Amino acid sequence: METIPNTPSQNRSFTTIFLIEMWERFGFYGMQALIVYYMVQRLGFPDERATLVWGAAAALIYVAPAIGGWIGDKVLGTRRTMLLGAAVLSVGYSLLVVPGQSVWFLFCALGVIVVGNGLFKANAGNMVRKIYEGDDSRIDSAFTIYYMSVNLGAMISQLLTPWLKDYVNENYGNELGWHVAFAVCAIGLLLGLLNYGLMRRFMTHIGSEPDELPVPWGKLGLVLIGCVVTVFASAYILENQGVARAFVYLAGVVVIGIFAYLIGTGQRDERAGLIAALVLTVQSVFYFIFYQQMSTSLALFALRNVDPSFVVFGVHLWDWSPAQFQAFNPIWIFILSPVLAWAYTRAGKAGKDISIAAKFALGFVIVAAGFFIYGASQHLADATGKVSSWLLVWGYGAISLGELLVSGLGLAMIARYVPARMGGFMMGAYFVASGVSQYLGGLVATFAAVPQNITDPLESLPIYTTLFNQLGIAALVCAAIAIAVLPLMNRLSQTHHGNSQEGGV
Repeated sequence: METIPNTPSQNRSFTTIFLIEMWERFGFYGMQALIVYYMVQRLGFPDERATLVWGAAAALIYVAPAIGGWIGDKVLGTRRTMLLGAAVLSVGYSLLVVPGQSVWFLFCALGVIVVGNGLFKANAGNMVRKIYEGDDSRIDSAFTIYYMSVNLGAMISQLLTPWLKDYVNENYGNELGWHVAFAVCAIGLLLGLLNYGLMRRFMTHIGSEPDELPVPWGKLGLVLIGCVVTVFASAYILENQGVARAFVYLAGVVVIGIFAYLIGTGQRDERAGLIAALVLTVQSVFYFIFYQQMSTSLALFALRNVDPSFVVFGVHLWDWSPAQFQAFNPIWIFILSPVLAWAYTRAGKAGKDISIAAKFALGFVIVAAGFFIYGASQHLADATGKVSSWLLVWGYGAISLGELLVSGLGLAMIARYVPARMGGFMMGAYFVASGVSQYLGGLVATFAAVPQNITDPLESLPIYTTLFNQLGIAALVCAAIAIAVLPLMNRLSQTHHGNSQEGGV
């Protein structure tokens, strides 16, 4: 194949995707930091309904990329679909800016966010895969740094939007602050699109086959009609929890069916990689049950049982807004991501790369430690039933390291084990599996739902700590299972690597 002169470097192409992903996640996590509080404090939802609605919304948000990945691969092109998704997301966050207390309007806005994320997420990840295709050690490092972009955007927005909400509510009225904060989320998406526009020359050679063809206006029209239908379908699902539960469980069955079909009908030299991807995807499903607690049970725990004062060596620095505690997760990931990326690259060059399966097993052990830290709140709380904000710092630190080892490498796992011809679709399937577990995580969070008549932190504390200790035990069980299947995963990985080398000859 002839080398194209003046082709932009991998680093410049990656930087372009890094920045648009950062701004997209700025908008998403700013919204996520507030949405459960908005439902509980502004709309008067009971804890159980708020966590289940957000669990269902998160599930749909993660399920939608399965379709978005296919649209990117086969219909509009990976690059075009990613940009369309960013534009739709900006509309979704803009709808949350509209003042009012209409529950149906909220569900429709979340429906638009579902559609936008579906178009954006799988295709952004697939663009990274295309940039570093064929280089396994650099793919792991690239996706770890890519994951850092997610958390850089999250860190900034989860610190900014709760503060902005509180400031505006305090000074200009209790309704306006929520909507100003959501407006900032929309602005983040617009900045992401502007940034891409300035750097688009570095991406002209990256994408799927449809990107190289003229815009298919007829197909684009059909996609947009499908988007509108999906918005209202999503709103209906969010309003009806029985329908939501059935939909999510059906999605889980579909994912398993997809893997079974591809393993059964795929080329012989592809099966080992597909089986390895299936095992790791199942492990990821269990991980996201723990992950979902950060925006549900842990968020409400921070509201009711955490002292907002931030004290260092006896000096009071500031008070946290409860929603800002979620920023501890991206702060830790932002710190740890480059360290792990360096470690992966160094280990790869030395021929001592740790398998993704081993990283998953270690991740579950560390996640367990994080929840046991939260469970210790029962013994560390003061006389009022509240714990120091430092407990959340260290708990989030453990969970964040576990997240990098499991969720942070999920897309890298798909990139490594799944054939390139089905990359976008299978990344979408991975997100579907993640969506199923997000809803399951919402269901788990309802075990710590505090009745609306309980306002005393001493009464809510044991409700939360019981769940956290149970989650710690569950994470250890997941770690034990992951360790037990390591020999199988090593054999599958070796077979896949051998087949890949033979195919490249």
